[in-house]
Amino acid sequence: MPSKSTEPDSRALIASLEAYSREHKAIRWRGNLRQFLAEVLPASPHLLARNSHQYMWDMLRWKHRSMTGDQNPDSAPTGLFQQELYGVDTALTRVVDYFKAASAGTEVGRRLLLLLGPPSGGKSSMVILIKRGLEEYSHTDEGALYGLEGCPVHGNPLHLIPHSLRPSFRDTFGIEIVGEVSPYTRERLEREFAGDFMQFPVERIFLAEADRMGVGTYAPHDPTTADIADLVGSVDLSKVAEIGDEGDPRAWSWSGAVYAASRGMLEMIEILKVKREFLYLLLTLTQEKNVKVSRFPLIYLDETIIAHTNLAEFHKFIQEKENEALLDRMVIVQVPYTLDYRDESQIYRKLIAGASAFYNVHIDPHALQVAAVFAVLTRLEETEKLELAQKVRLYAGENVEGMGGGEMERMRAEHPEEGLSGVSPRFVINALSNAIVRNKVSSLTTMEVLLAIKDAIDSDARMDPKQKRRWIDFLVAARKDFYNRWVKQDVHKALFASFEEEAQGLLDKYLDEVEATLDRRELIDPVTGEKRKPDERFLRQVEEKIKISDSGKESFRQEVVRKAMVAYKQGDKFTLDSHARLHEAIEQYLFEERRDVLRLVSSTSRPDDEARKKISAVQERLVKEYGYDDYSAEEALNYVTTLLSQE
Repeated sequence: MPSKSTEPDSRALIASLEAYSREHKAIRWRGNLRQFLAEVLPASPHLLARNSHQYMWDMLRWKHRSMTGDQNPDSAPTGLFQQELYGVDTALTRVVDYFKAASAGTEVGRRLLLLLGPPSGGKSSMVILIKRGLEEYSHTDEGALYGLEGCPVHGNPLHLIPHSLRPSFRDTFGIEIVGEVSPYTRERLEREFAGDFMQFPVERIFLAEADRMGVGTYAPHDPTTADIADLVGSVDLSKVAEIGDEGDPRAWSWSGAVYAASRGMLEMIEILKVKREFLYLLLTLTQEKNVKVSRFPLIYLDETIIAHTNLAEFHKFIQEKENEALLDRMVIVQVPYTLDYRDESQIYRKLIAGASAFYNVHIDPHALQVAAVFAVLTRLEETEKLELAQKVRLYAGENVEGMGGGEMERMRAEHPEEGLSGVSPRFVINALSNAIVRNKVSSLTTMEVLLAIKDAIDSDARMDPKQKRRWIDFLVAARKDFYNRWVKQDVHKALFASFEEEAQGLLDKYLDEVEATLDRRELIDPVTGEKRKPDERFLRQVEEKIKISDSGKESFRQEVVRKAMVAYKQGDKFTLDSHARLHEAIEQYLFEERRDVLRLVSSTSRPDDEARKKISAVQERLVKEYGYDDYSAEEALNYVTTLLSQE
């Protein structure tokens, strides 16, 4: 029996499934062309005359609206890819720009779209999402598609309209009919309906890769033995024996991938591995929208071809001069690895979410980010002006001292190859999976993740010793330049919360000392009762934590006093939350003052009860507020204690 806590979640899930079902409940329709023209066409003639590029562009916009609620027609419709792809925004924008231009009838629509990038960079995922989007869209009213019943290329019913009558359609419905019926449909029209095209059966069709309906995929196995029949079909000898004529369209096997993809899209995997005759066929199909096979006239096919390949195959391809003409007929979009460690860690989270090995494993809050920093470091190129760690921070949108706002754009312009090589997300996830399975752990700390990646590097036979040393150096940099800072901040904040009263007392003391300094008056020492000068040393120790210079201290202090006076006049107390920068300064000052409490964690001597309670509170806060579990929180405290002892 489900617990009470899970019942609301299950009810919400069921409700969302029912809503989805209602929204995508497609109206199935079947009739002849006469009925189609009378009942279906008048309601939305422009939608029914769309070509594949226009259909895919409309799908992208529909999905973007449903995913984001964004109704702005000028927005780049990338909603289809949200929550699935991270760090490839530039590539996604170029892909949707391709569809926008192609749908407008420009020459771009006569070009094959080639996605180029390193392994595990998101190319295949991008294509899979487009396929899913097409299948879903075809079940909506806006995405309704109609085809000629039994047609192996799912031909548009409007293709039955004779050319002499098509101008009348343009005048009546405002649509241009482009395309021809297939040889198979033409033969059936004469044989079954004596040429009466108005009686030809029409039905609503739904795109589905599993049904070979408007979504096709071709993956070359052995390029040397690949047969072009896999794309365009061949004579079916069993049917020849039955029909008696090899030239009869019914004796042709219409199982080729280009026929399955008609009215939708064809995915070509590792396209540059195929024979040149395959490429010419595909590029002619893209440019002319037809293919030529023996015994038949040109076969009209309306489909969008999206291909992808890796860099090694591409570089080999462009070195051959005879391929230049082929390259001119492609739109190439680079899909590099992301250079933002935040996006990279999101990729890991997505991959982990779908892996059963990680279902019951806790991963500490910085483990994936530190692994992502390592991955990004392997993808960067050395520069004279910046250390690689600084480049990582800039690509993540962080401020780097001495770097202006346009530095990231300049880096990208100087090093366009960054992101096209380096470690893949799959390498990192494999390392983590091995660590979990091998050690049977239920909790992974950042240090354990780094060790797992080091083991993966050491055992990788593909890498030479020089590259291994370089990548291990990147692991060290990720720990020293990023993890050390992040884990200290966590412990710092958790410790600070355990000393809230003391922190407020420090704030009050700072304010008293500042006011006395500005007023040029003395203070009464609470212990001795004697007059003394303001404690300038204390003030500077606090201010230096947030890099307030000696020349800038006066204006900073005046600003603090002004804010305190405003709070006082409004009847409020001046607290740590009243001034963010001063809050940070007091935090850091207190952290430095209370290092001794942290050192008690690993001390062999027995800490007193008060210190024990504070340390226990720090650990509990790390678990409740910062994403640790008991094991990783204790490890983090021990690690920070070690760092402090080394300073």
